[in-house]
Amino acid sequence: MDPNNLTLHIKKFNDKLKIMNQSGSNNLTLSSQEARGLHADIFELLTVIAKLANKQPTSDDAKVIQVTMSGGGFK
Repeated sequence: MDPNNLTLHIKKFNDKLKIMNQSGSNNLTLSSQEARGLHADIFELLTVIAKLANKQPTSDDAKVIQVTMSGGGFK
C-alpha cells in the first residue's frame, strides 16, 4: 500500500509503529483521541471494502484488456 494514500490517523499509527520497531520497544501507546481517530479510519475503510465487495459488475468491468509485453533481446 502506498503510504501517500493512507488516511491521517492510519499514517500516524504507522509512523508510531515504525518508531517503536526501530527503538526496539515492546509497547505502543495511543491517546484516546488517536485511538478514536484510528478506529474511525478503519471503520471507514471497512465500509468501503464492504461496498466494493457487494458491487454488481458493470459492462465496463466485463471488458477484457489484453497486454502484450516483449523483453526484446533481454536474457
